[in-house]
Amino acid sequence: MTADQPSAYSLVDVATDGAIALLAGVAAVAGSYAVVGFTPSFVVAPVSAFVVETTPSAVIAWSIQTLGDLGDQLGFLLALVLTTLLFAVTAAVGTRIADAADVPAAPVAGLLCVAPALALTGAPVSALAAGAGAGIVVAAARFRSSTEEPVSETRRSLLRALVGAVAVGGVGGALGAGRGDDTPKRTGPVSGDVQSLLDEADAKSLAIGGLEGLVSSEFYQVDINSVDPVVSADDWELTVTGAVEEELHFTLDDLKSMSEEHRFITLRCVGESLNGKKMDNALWTGVPISALFEGTAMPDECCVMFRAADDYYEEFPLAALEDGFLAYEMNGNPLPRSHGHPVRALIPGHWGEINVKWLSEIEVLEQEADGYWEKRGWHGTGPVNTVAKLHAVNHLDGGRVQVGGHAYAGTRGIERVEVSTDGGGSWTDAKLSEPLPGTDVWRQWEHTYEASGAHDVVVRATDGRGNLQSKAEANAYPNGATGWVSERIEP
Repeated sequence: MTADQPSAYSLVDVATDGAIALLAGVAAVAGSYAVVGFTPSFVVAPVSAFVVETTPSAVIAWSIQTLGDLGDQLGFLLALVLTTLLFAVTAAVGTRIADAADVPAAPVAGLLCVAPALALTGAPVSALAAGAGAGIVVAAARFRSSTEEPVSETRRSLLRALVGAVAVGGVGGALGAGRGDDTPKRTGPVSGDVQSLLDEADAKSLAIGGLEGLVSSEFYQVDINSVDPVVSADDWELTVTGAVEEELHFTLDDLKSMSEEHRFITLRCVGESLNGKKMDNALWTGVPISALFEGTAMPDECCVMFRAADDYYEEFPLAALEDGFLAYEMNGNPLPRSHGHPVRALIPGHWGEINVKWLSEIEVLEQEADGYWEKRGWHGTGPVNTVAKLHAVNHLDGGRVQVGGHAYAGTRGIERVEVSTDGGGSWTDAKLSEPLPGTDVWRQWEHTYEASGAHDVVVRATDGRGNLQSKAEANAYPNGATGWVSERIEP
């Protein structure tokens, strides 16, 4: 018998072969990651998309409200496990076929793993790397024959397979990190206009410990897929289709040839909790959507559908295009891949989900149609809800307490934030940061007071039209969270 043909097959052998196959599955995933990184060509990406697509809408809504980002992470972990098991089974089948045919198992198992990888991704390089990873582990396990006791050789085979899997995983992790992000890096300083606006935001930010300024240092990210698409700026094209006289086509160079603007715009996620942290602000550089129609008649149909490179789509009234914006820079730097490189849409006053990333098509519709989230029961295309958040509590000298946060009401603006330190019995106006330029921007608020003992702080905002933030408490699903934020402050 050769090393590829064990002389006896016991329960120990079954368990060992299963463990080796599982390690081969791990190595297949690592091999794919090594050459394509965290991109759509990674073998886990399509499985993850399948998991999302087949998960019932009620489960997704519960996950968004209850688990938040953890739900996305658990979903991707499930996809990772399923993908690993797929290649483990494939490697095990390949090994058994090779044993039956009396041929080396490693190349058979490796080549067999190429097939599902290619079917999943359509990327030959990723598929071959997955097959190579699995083949290396099988080869390590069958590296040499032994005249020792079967159990001893079984243990050695498993150990060699483990070493092989660790080696492939380590190399894969090192090589795959950072692959696929073709976002260009700024080589020089930001433009004078951008720097002036960023300096203005810094100067207007209130000094509150534990609270970020008026320009977010880390901007929240929510997407339908765990793996972001990779869109080349050189190949990107935006098409205007549907109920138009003729289709329009624009490249990134076309957009940059237009008169650019810089806008502070705040985004808030419809699925966040009332006092959640998925609300951020940035300085965006780009062009108005209306500039696309210069020299041609603006459509006068009911609505538009924005479509993206990740198969996401959202519908909203055509009138929203009048103030809509196409951004290709964020805080003076090229738009990051995670925020829609090379171009994303920004629709003032609406929930964050409407601001489609990786924008590829604007379709003018003759009648209304549901967007991605509307089909799943969410109603996030409407105007964003007014909110005052409480994100900073600082105990100062002399028994004083400082509280602070951000307030936002979309294009309605923020006129006033009130703070109650007795659970809503009485109210005091908070100090507000000076407004930033723009019509869709948050403001900071701050209040310092003397406190004794435990007490409840409640905050509420009034928008620029004089409307008080709703006190009625509601969860995020389906129209966004409402209510007044309150927090118990201990001495």
